[in-house]
Amino acid sequence: MTHPYEERREMKKLKKHFNMLGFVVDAQYGFPTRCPCGGEIMEDAFPNPKYPSNFDTLLGSRYFTCKSFKDDGLHFHQLWAFGVEQEVQCLRREVDDMPEEIAKLKKLIIRP
Repeated sequence: MTHPYEERREMKKLKKHFNMLGFVVDAQYGFPTRCPCGGEIMEDAFPNPKYPSNFDTLLGSRYFTCKSFKDDGLHFHQLWAFGVEQEVQCLRREVDDMPEEIAKLKKLIIRP
């Protein structure tokens, strides 16, 4: 049987790890600016394809990668094209909402 302090310390460690996984998943939308670990994000291009038939590993594929990247699930390694696609979707939603906002502002300006 382990000591209660050791159990508590282990539980806190696991909770911190699972929280960090959630932060990484939530943060991987659009263009990343910082990695959840606090590291810088670099743009990398891979010169050699991993699989010739895979579209996201073709020659010169660009990725957003954490400067201190380790393959433990807590750092960024995101395909550049996916980040661009998500940013464009977000901008489209904002543009789609603008006509409603403009109409509301017109009603505020033009009073009967």
